[in-house]
Amino acid sequence: MSALELINVRKRYGTVETLKGIDLSLASGEFLVLLGPSGCGKSTLLNIIAGLAEATEGDVRIGDRSVTGVHPKDRDIAMVFQSYALYPNMSVARNIGFGLEMRNVPAAERIEAVQKAAKILQIENLLGRKPSELSGGQRQRVAIGRALVRDPQIFLFDEPLSNLDAKLRMEMRTELKRLHQMLGTTIVYVTHDQIEAMTLATRIAVMRDGQIEQLATPDEIYNRPATRYVASFVGSPPMNMLDATVADGVAHVDGSPGGIPLPREFWENAANARDVIIGIRPESLTMASSEDAGLAIEAKVEVVELTGPELVVTSTIGSQRLTASLPPRSQMAVGASQRFNIDASALHIFDKATGKRI
Repeated sequence: MSALELINVRKRYGTVETLKGIDLSLASGEFLVLLGPSGCGKSTLLNIIAGLAEATEGDVRIGDRSVTGVHPKDRDIAMVFQSYALYPNMSVARNIGFGLEMRNVPAAERIEAVQKAAKILQIENLLGRKPSELSGGQRQRVAIGRALVRDPQIFLFDEPLSNLDAKLRMEMRTELKRLHQMLGTTIVYVTHDQIEAMTLATRIAVMRDGQIEQLATPDEIYNRPATRYVASFVGSPPMNMLDATVADGVAHVDGSPGGIPLPREFWENAANARDVIIGIRPESLTMASSEDAGLAIEAKVEVVELTGPELVVTSTIGSQRLTASLPPRSQMAVGASQRFNIDASALHIFDKATGKRI
């Protein structure tokens, strides 16, 4: 039995269709991240699961029952929003337990649930404080605690870390990962941040224009993207996308005097797709000398940026841009031509017309 199942879920606002037939089955204990840019439909889908919006067509099933038309409070879900939405006049303890209080849960049971949630979230020493006395990360823990005491079948998170600074986001990602491993609860999490998606999810649904472009594990999303869109959206720096043509097993990159001999499995599949996009992740490029054998490409170095753990080199091949992530001590001269070796096992080819992986 699936913890969550979406069957042909569509949402229209007048003539505008924001969700275009979402089919999804989520097993108990999974951590699903809905990943995509603003306007792709991920928050709309989360609201439909929560019952804050109703689908125009399709069905939502939680556990063994359809919840289409069921009030949010009766869906056995708990939601954590981008805004902490804490009551400023209440203590942390009462904020966490207020939902139980509204359901007339006995006081002793409420206190036990609040203490248990506070211990899990490591905020036991904050229970007597007011929200104004807390940091952003502490407030977010309180908001999670309020959901936690519900002991729901599914947790829903709507970009819960976007209001935090970079350091706090990293700390809270670790906390959420720990929480999921400890509780094993099913989670659906919305974000536009690819780092959050890659580090938290057991599966990622990359969304685009109201549809799921690819649903897979983080490893598969990163190493075998199904489309050019997925490949370019996930990864930092983003994957290099080079216009090329394939002829006789060789990819000729526009603007490059030489060709890239393709491994057999690539050129056989690309035989009928002469106009292609060659995808190369920046970390799959290494500095090469003129004597090095294997796959290589030459580019003119334009910008060199030291980020600390890596040297990001931006170069050009004709009018096309090529980015490489190199070891920080690499020596690179701006304005010079540089050969880069390509890791053949990390090469990607996409059909230029459809954007699909070849």
